[in-house]
Amino acid sequence: MTATAQAAASAHEGGNQGGDQGGDQAAAEPAIQCDRLVRVHKAGSLEVQALQGLDLRVERGEMVAMVGASGSGKSTLLNILAGLDAPSAGSARVAGHQLAGMREADRLRYRRHEVGVIWQNPAGNLLPHLTAAENVALPLRYAGTGYRARRARALDLLDELGLADHRDRIPARLSGGEQQRVAIAVALANKPSVLLADEPTGELDSQTAENVFEALRAANREHGATVLVVTHDPAIAGRVARTIAIRDGRVATETLRTAGPDSAGAGLGPGIEYAVVDSAGRLQLPREFTEPLGIRDRVRLEREADHIGVWPHQSDEEQSS
Repeated sequence: MTATAQAAASAHEGGNQGGDQGGDQAAAEPAIQCDRLVRVHKAGSLEVQALQGLDLRVERGEMVAMVGASGSGKSTLLNILAGLDAPSAGSARVAGHQLAGMREADRLRYRRHEVGVIWQNPAGNLLPHLTAAENVALPLRYAGTGYRARRARALDLLDELGLADHRDRIPARLSGGEQQRVAIAVALANKPSVLLADEPTGELDSQTAENVFEALRAANREHGATVLVVTHDPAIAGRVARTIAIRDGRVATETLRTAGPDSAGAGLGPGIEYAVVDSAGRLQLPREFTEPLGIRDRVRLEREADHIGVWPHQSDEEQSS
């Protein structure tokens, strides 16, 4: 279910949606901007730092993939961007809205109007007793949209996603791929600025996953939504112009691919992987680079005219041998 639908049980509140900048300035900002973002989870007397000063910038209209091992911080970041969790420190701005320190009432309006979310489990995105059309119309209902307008919007989205004939079916009568496409329609119902997808193809076969990916690409290309997709599927990550890799709670590398004919990445060539230097000047050296050279606790740096050399530390015995 989208963040909008998850918040549906609360009463609708109108007014300002929690942004602290005017429309013109907000439009000039990136869709997503995180600066030294920190999230600490507490379990009894233990503290686990899920995000460790993460920096991230996603421009408006981009479609970006995000990869990383379990426990790397992907889910924590996604929950913060979705307005379902709050940062412990640092800054997280989405579509001009500062999420750090946002009041709960503003957070609710943010979830309803600015961001849509598709979760991994197809059935978990939808209310089981509602038809496809009713599921899509639900976020609009709690945003105060009239019946005719929300019904028309729901039917238009389902038709666009090839589900017009399935509008009166409940989720149990839809395939996994059809459920995910309905979930995309739910996420798009309130015309969000940003669409977040958490492993949207993780439980689908390859052909069905391809259909869901094309639906996400259409959301980016035709609706203008900025799309951030968390995935373990290399076929998905390889079809966007930019893939972000998170490791140990920070963005470690980015893979950039040759621009295709559209921003969603059709027709991309092979990518080049870059280490990311964050706002504090830190970068993470990949393990496949450090282990063969015996790099462990410290390195020696040498600045040249056009590059920086990184050399393993050598003990006195190693230097004299």
